[in-house]
Amino acid sequence: MKNIKHFFSFYFFASVFLGQFFSTTGVNNVTVPGDIIIGGLFPIHESVNVSIQEDGSDTRTCDRFSDARLVQSLIMVHAVEEVNKRNELGNLTLGLMILDSCSDVTTALRETLFFMKRNYGRWGTKEPSPPVLAVVGDYYSEISIAVTRQLNLEYIPQISYGSTSGLLSDKNRFPSFMRTVPEDDHQARAIIEILKNHQWTWVGVVTTDGDYGRYALERLKYYAAENNICFAFTSIIPDVLGDSKVKGRIEAIVKSITENQKVKVIVSFAKPYHMKYLFASLLKDPRGRENVWVASDNWSESRFVLGNWSLNDVGTVIGITLKTGNTTNFNQYLSNLDVNPDHHKNNSFLYKFLKEQQQENETSSNHDRALRLVKRSYPVDADDTANEVLIKRIYPYAVFSVELAVRAIAQAVADLCVNRDCKTKERLQPLEVRGALRKATFHMDGQNYKFDDRGDLNSGYDVILWRQDASTFVDVHYIVANYDIRNKTLNFTSPQAYQDVNNVTGNVTSRCSKTCKPGYRKQSSEVWPVCCYECHPCPVNHFSNTTDATQCQRCNTDTHYSSNASAICHRKQTVFLSWRDRYHIVLLAFTALGALLTLTVGIIFLARWNTPVVRASVGPICIILLFSLLSTFVSVILFGGKPSDWQCQARQVMFGLSFTLCISCIMVKSFKIILAFEFDPSIQRVLKKLYQPFIIIALCMVGQVLICALWLALKPPKPKWDSMEMLRLRSCNEKSFLAFGAMLGYNGILALICFGLAFKGRNLPRCYNDAKFITFSMLIYFICWIIFGPVYATVTGKYLPAVEMVVILLSAYGILFCLFFTKCYIILFKQEANTESAFRQEVRNHSLGEIQGLSALNLVSSSSSSEGLQNRALDLESSTSNPMKSDPPKPTISSSPQSFSICPDSNLLPTRLQNDHNVNTRDLRRYLSMPS
Repeated sequence: MKNIKHFFSFYFFASVFLGQFFSTTGVNNVTVPGDIIIGGLFPIHESVNVSIQEDGSDTRTCDRFSDARLVQSLIMVHAVEEVNKRNELGNLTLGLMILDSCSDVTTALRETLFFMKRNYGRWGTKEPSPPVLAVVGDYYSEISIAVTRQLNLEYIPQISYGSTSGLLSDKNRFPSFMRTVPEDDHQARAIIEILKNHQWTWVGVVTTDGDYGRYALERLKYYAAENNICFAFTSIIPDVLGDSKVKGRIEAIVKSITENQKVKVIVSFAKPYHMKYLFASLLKDPRGRENVWVASDNWSESRFVLGNWSLNDVGTVIGITLKTGNTTNFNQYLSNLDVNPDHHKNNSFLYKFLKEQQQENETSSNHDRALRLVKRSYPVDADDTANEVLIKRIYPYAVFSVELAVRAIAQAVADLCVNRDCKTKERLQPLEVRGALRKATFHMDGQNYKFDDRGDLNSGYDVILWRQDASTFVDVHYIVANYDIRNKTLNFTSPQAYQDVNNVTGNVTSRCSKTCKPGYRKQSSEVWPVCCYECHPCPVNHFSNTTDATQCQRCNTDTHYSSNASAICHRKQTVFLSWRDRYHIVLLAFTALGALLTLTVGIIFLARWNTPVVRASVGPICIILLFSLLSTFVSVILFGGKPSDWQCQARQVMFGLSFTLCISCIMVKSFKIILAFEFDPSIQRVLKKLYQPFIIIALCMVGQVLICALWLALKPPKPKWDSMEMLRLRSCNEKSFLAFGAMLGYNGILALICFGLAFKGRNLPRCYNDAKFITFSMLIYFICWIIFGPVYATVTGKYLPAVEMVVILLSAYGILFCLFFTKCYIILFKQEANTESAFRQEVRNHSLGEIQGLSALNLVSSSSSSEGLQNRALDLESSTSNPMKSDPPKPTISSSPQSFSICPDSNLLPTRLQNDHNVNTRDLRRYLSMPS
């Protein structure tokens, strides 16, 4: 029953297609017998001529015999022979049947029927034939798409060595299709990488109107949009050369190329013959020459497209080709090939080629021979032998792809037949082979390969550069780069290859707009594509460091700045009150001078320690005061230089504490003076008990120490960065202005107390007139620090610390000059005034002046005679002169600040004055007996 079913199926099928068989060139094939038969479908001819008969039927004649496609079919023959020679399948042998698709879908479908029905036996015989278990081919995607649908009816797997359309990766639609080349999606990526590397963003595209061309164009547009690459024009040529529209479309393409002079790069997915006709028309116009052509794998190794033109006329051709293989063994195979046509009658294509070659060799005239060769699709040199012609037509990618397809089938058969008798009893079926191919791991050239889930084998691409030597020979196999599909990167094979590419493409510009230089950004117009734009400068504090930047990047304004249209961000100059700054140097000079003067005063005072002037200044307190002034001058140094953590914290604290100590000492001096003017004896006794100089100083210091300690513990001053236009200021941030104000305010309160006390005691004798100088120094202090507030709040920049330095220096100098320079002047230059007698005389004169002033009022109102007044004056004069003639008692001099006194004792005053004027003499005695 099974045989009957097969019988009827066969004759039903044959009856439908029998007429088609007789109208085709089905007798043209390659047959090699074997236990396992694999088919081959190669476009041995590049086109067909269709003739319409009177009955409406058509007759198709294959035209334009292709030497290169013949060589590709021989690769399959050689691969099968290698498998059989090495006995890779044990007792099984591979056989093959190769048919010609004639680069035409309809012809290919008709030819494919031979594969599908072979398992029903040869026509006219009853002998069973081994079925075709797999088919290698076709090269063109349009043909493979149609053929694989037909082969899938019998579950026959198809392995293409050149069909790269991404549509074929859909296993729901094409479950029987596999290939040893990557799909065109990867080729589109590789082409985009080439365009990106050369910054070609305004390009033209030429493609054919078929499944391959449409899919390649769609993927190219997709990736071009991602990389801001635009197409100035997209031209589509009818896929069939015989189409009446081909000539008109080629003329339109020529017009697009010649009129778009900004377009210097054209990407082409056309077939070789399309490109040959395009160049033949385009290169007649000088405007169409010397462009860059990016060739797809369709024609990237087809040098015959140049026709009678040279590569220099065309320009530059950069091609994408499929992964190449080792051609050594195949070269040897072609070199040893028997060129006798009669020995290759099982290969009608090779027989035809060798027969024509034999006839050409017999032609006596080279001129006549050359005319015959012009009709060939691939012109050859007149002196080439048949073997040399075939070797020159080797495409390295085809050696790799075709051999790999045969290896895959052989491995699948080996996996299936390892434990079964596939030769006689358990013959293989196409469906089994298809499943085994999906799982097979096959080997070639030391590497392992395997089809992925979509039936693809992503081996990668090679990038080739066409080169023409001194003669007319054009090398179309010079590989300059490889495209890695996994990493999506383009890698040059060598530095020389990189240099060779740059030599021919370095000066080629294909852009809609001029390149935006660094410092500018692209601004696209709404009416133009993204590739046509204007260049706008980057604003201030923005930059662009690449050409054709889409946007300007913002500088880190804390550390960098940029001007208008800047390509980089400049680092801001760090500024602070530098040690080399001339203003800082001046302030440091005054600081050093103040410290030196302070030390000088201290030395002078220590050298004249026992003199009245020094003792009148309350010696020990005076030394502490000088030390505090020295510390104040030293604190000024900390306000300059590049601020650090310790410096920011130390400078304010050191100034605050040293100046507090200074004002505390001055307050003690002022307090001592005011005690002399308290008239109430009871209050005076209390104040005398409270007058403890060192305790007062210590208590004043404790308050300031507490303020500074809390400041440092809670919010200590820290360095900070202030960003300005082109500068970066390093300064100290006081952190807590409340603490800063409390420190200054505390000193201000102490200074105000000093001022009040000193102002009240300003009328003492000149030898005790520190109160006047204290008053004046405190006025200087108030004026300086009152001005400091608003100035410090408004001034910015590196000279802000200098403001405080100036105020501190003025305050310190005011105290130093007012309290010490007059005394130093007396000590050094008025030594006669720095004696005890001079001091006693000064006090005596002051007292006499006070007494005489009070007595005058009584003398005027009394009825005493002028003689009485004159006698009183004489008495006063005589009384005051007697002690000077005698040896007066010396004043008590003590180094203790509480018992220190430099004025003469009150007993030196005239007794009469003491009795007559109780009020004034009591005031003076109270001051003279006051603890110092």
